[in-house]
Amino acid sequence: METNEAKTKILQILYTKSLVKQQVFDKTFEAFKMLKKVLARLVTEYNEELKLENEKIHLSFKDRGPFFAELKVAGDLLIFQMHSNVFEFDREHGVWKISYVQSNNMASYSGIINIYNFLADSFKYNRFDDLGYLIGRIFVNKDNHYFVEGKRQLGFLYNDFGNALIDEKTIKQIVESAILYCLDFDLFVPPYEEVKVTNVAHIQDKRSKSLTITGKRLGFGFQTDEISGDSITYSGA
Repeated sequence: METNEAKTKILQILYTKSLVKQQVFDKTFEAFKMLKKVLARLVTEYNEELKLENEKIHLSFKDRGPFFAELKVAGDLLIFQMHSNVFEFDREHGVWKISYVQSNNMASYSGIINIYNFLADSFKYNRFDDLGYLIGRIFVNKDNHYFVEGKRQLGFLYNDFGNALIDEKTIKQIVESAILYCLDFDLFVPPYEEVKVTNVAHIQDKRSKSLTITGKRLGFGFQTDEISGDSITYSGA
């Protein structure tokens, strides 16, 4: 490729794809800032309803920097994490079946806000081997359109990518759906055969921590698990 041809191609990519990716980042970052405002207000709203006598189950919110936020709900911790990069979907993804994406150049480039569920005690007691679960992820594009992949309600209530716009009302609905999922997602006793034998080194190493890896499920899969209602569909095409 000649130097002038290479320069032309580089400039073309910068003016198109790179500019779009910057727009996607900006829209996703704005959505994440909205998310933090929603979390702070939600904590105040719910704690007022719970009253002082129920302080042990009060919600709490912590802003952990530009790309992280935490919401504690009883024994659960929801961690919201915005990825700093912009992504494209692989060609097998269902998003390509949407007419909006097919007819709108570069509409598929998206930022991601991940939603993780951990046990609050895992962080309180520094149980570094404990498990957390990705229960949902919010995709935001250059036009401020969004959809959600995730478990139960998160996977099928928020999937109108061609029409839905991300806003504070929508974010609150997503957060409340995530809370409902976590509160209904119980901690299972680990199988006896998996924990019946240990050794001195393990006990010494774990003396100040939990003796077993703790998580709500073992063998978690993002797309499907033993809970029904996890399939992902797309509407508004």
